[in-house]
Amino acid sequence: MMSLPERILLFAVVCLVCVSTAQTQVSAPQAYLTEPSFAPDKSEIAFVSGGDIWSVAAAGGVARLLVSHPANESRPLFSPDGKRLAFVSNRTGNGDIYVVSLDTGELKRVTFDDGGEQLDAWSRDGVWLYFSSTARDIAGMNDIYRVRAAGGTPMQVLADRYTNEFAAAPSPDGQALAFTARGISNGQWWRKGHSHIDQSEIWLWRNKRLEQITPRDAKNMWPMWGADDSRLYFMSDKGGAQNLWAQPQTGVAKQLTKFTDGRVLWPQISADGKTIVFERNFRLWQADTGSGKAAEIPVTLRGASAGPPLVERVNLAGNIRELALSPDGKKVALIGRGEVFAASAKDGGDAVRVTNTAAPESDVTWSSDSKKLAYVSERGGVAHIYLYDVAAQSETQLTNSVQIDAAPLFAPDGKSLAFLRQGRALFIYDFAAKQEREVCKLYTDLPPIAGGTQVAWSPDSRWLAFATVAPETRSFVNISVAPASGGAAKPVSFLADSNVSSVSWSPDGTYILFDTSQRTEDGQLARVDLQPRTPKFREDQFRDLFKEENPKKPGAADILSASATASPNSQNTSKLESGGASDSPGGAVADKMSAAPEFEQIRQRLSFIRAGVNVGSQIISPDGKL
Repeated sequence: MMSLPERILLFAVVCLVCVSTAQTQVSAPQAYLTEPSFAPDKSEIAFVSGGDIWSVAAAGGVARLLVSHPANESRPLFSPDGKRLAFVSNRTGNGDIYVVSLDTGELKRVTFDDGGEQLDAWSRDGVWLYFSSTARDIAGMNDIYRVRAAGGTPMQVLADRYTNEFAAAPSPDGQALAFTARGISNGQWWRKGHSHIDQSEIWLWRNKRLEQITPRDAKNMWPMWGADDSRLYFMSDKGGAQNLWAQPQTGVAKQLTKFTDGRVLWPQISADGKTIVFERNFRLWQADTGSGKAAEIPVTLRGASAGPPLVERVNLAGNIRELALSPDGKKVALIGRGEVFAASAKDGGDAVRVTNTAAPESDVTWSSDSKKLAYVSERGGVAHIYLYDVAAQSETQLTNSVQIDAAPLFAPDGKSLAFLRQGRALFIYDFAAKQEREVCKLYTDLPPIAGGTQVAWSPDSRWLAFATVAPETRSFVNISVAPASGGAAKPVSFLADSNVSSVSWSPDGTYILFDTSQRTEDGQLARVDLQPRTPKFREDQFRDLFKEENPKKPGAADILSASATASPNSQNTSKLESGGASDSPGGAVADKMSAAPEFEQIRQRLSFIRAGVNVGSQIISPDGKL
């Protein structure tokens, strides 16, 4: 018989084994099965797993691959005759609709918009495809469209501006359309729990009239018609957990399923209206519309998805977030899938991968000689600035603060790099000294804009302009200028506005441009002249009309004569020989670029450029003319 200590030890070992076994079972990988839909005869179910489309018998069993591609496929829907399958793929961008013939395998692209599309339904006659898209409305809102399955021009169904509309369901007789409106649940369908921003409504469009079916008291989504037009089904969390509900033409909605937890996602009703298939807990389920009884569909995947080729290639279509053109115009850098890439600006083609990390990179920018890249990386959990020498293929970490660094911007002379720290201070990194130093504090909580557009260098690399809330401007966002060598920053604009997204310094160094706007007003383009401008009066313009337009050019004899009679010690000769400023345009520009801003009465030197549009970020052309 074991002693008490021995029994305690045995009990501890058994518990440890049980915990280890439980952890092993919990951590065992499982396939994610989602977005199911019935074939018209209910013989099979198409669904998505691993970004590919699979098919399984309606009763469950072994699934087979139906559509496989390195891109992500989603929302497969059988045509009413069961001969075609429509789905969404991001192989060419944000997401377009494709139709494949199940008999021949012929694939046809149906939509070509830049905005992402969400496939909703087939019309019962198989002619039309209904979908929602962000391509035309504002602020990322969706409109409902329909397009012929054979191809053609998508047409807006409702075109209700400023209203988010999605998840369309045409009625069996084609005379009505049910859809979801308002809220952001179309993009946050994955959110578990109840939130007011997810609350949405079911509406009906019939006889050119809109009828609200459900109030905005819950997340109400994915309306579905029964076999006839007498009943609508939809998902709602109005009872707490997500469940399927039924709404008759007359009367109140009735809850069908009785789930107390989990999520009910992507429901799709069978053609006979008797069964709804949906995703729950990452698996496929089906529910009887009469009794509400639900059960999981057992599915086993068998088949190899389309994997990457032997040489890893990354498809950046639709995943490019930032773009930076080199100063020489020959190269382009970009952020794609959170990594830095570089390519030829003329030829395009395959891009060179600069980074390959688990952390996201951002704020990519070129050096003035177009040979190096600076960017921000969140390796280690804090955003730091890195430098990459493209020719040497070497990377160097420049900053290592416990605070967030952002918006790197090379000085025109290439000797230093300006950046923002925690959005509260402007710093410079000196490449020769390999040290950083603070230029000035920023009295603002403005988030840094990618690419450093809230900071601008003067052409001679002696000054920095930046957006900030200076104490003198009473908490309004304006532009200040500070010497790069250190010293107090001085405001150069004094507007009672609150938004600035970009600032630019002119190539000749004489003025600064920036956009400015109030919260609800259109953005305007403002200009601040850094030196006083001599006004030109109307009488001067009139006298200019009498000036000779094509003055006689001096001939060789005139030049020799002037050279022979000019004194070797004349003022003009000494001025040219000494390399000093001249009356030539180049000399004038050089004088302006080397001149410090004149802050006295600079408040009076702000003017607005009437662009006639809502101005956001801006940039000045290298020649300063645009």
